Amino acid sequence: MRQPSLLDRVLVEIDQSLRTVHARPPVTERPNPARQVTATAALDDTERRLSGRLMRVNHAGEIAAQGLYRGQALTARLEGIRAQMQRAADEENDHLDWCEQRLQQLDSHKSRLNPVWYWGSFSLGALAGLAGDRWSLGFVKETEDQVEQHLKQHLGRLPANDLPSLAIVKQMQEDERHHGDQALAAGGKRLPWPIRRLAMPLAASIMTTLSARI
Repeated sequence: MRQPSLLDRVLVEIDQSLRTVHARPPVTERPNPARQVTATAALDDTERRLSGRLMRVNHAGEIAAQGLYRGQALTARLEGIRAQMQRAADEENDHLDWCEQRLQQLDSHKSRLNPVWYWGSFSLGALAGLAGDRWSLGFVKETEDQVEQHLKQHLGRLPANDLPSLAIVKQMQEDERHHGDQALAAGGKRLPWPIRRLAMPLAASIMTTLSARI
């Protein structure tokens, strides 16, 4: 069987980015957690707009996660690590679909900067992979830890009666913790302090601020 050329791999990644950013996510592996929620009082306009902004940020984060894992899988050195990255991307696809469904229900929109978030994260993931699998896994661990804290903040900010969004975010938080633990168990290396405490929080702050507005 012919091995994919560099051009083949580049075209595959371009196709994947278009599917992720512009198409409806494929059928997910797990049911939407919001399906189990009992109906509650309707959101007023202020609550709906707040939930829309927060879920748009979460959706943008999942777009970034797809790019990150695809980039890391592309440059991973060990086949087992590549498979782990691809598996994590599949599971994150559930989150992408759940957030998109909720945005539609809230009559809100996805971030118009999603192509930027995807390719920016793809580039970071590819660079992390080139640095070595242990560094790449460490990057996953630190990313998931920060995302988990970010989702915790959203659980405190979402309207108390927006039970569907709360159910989605709670499941996302649990999954992110699991992905981080997996990366650490697979040999993830702790990132240097400037990356963990300066560069990554700054990048996350820019993304969350802009995606909430645009």
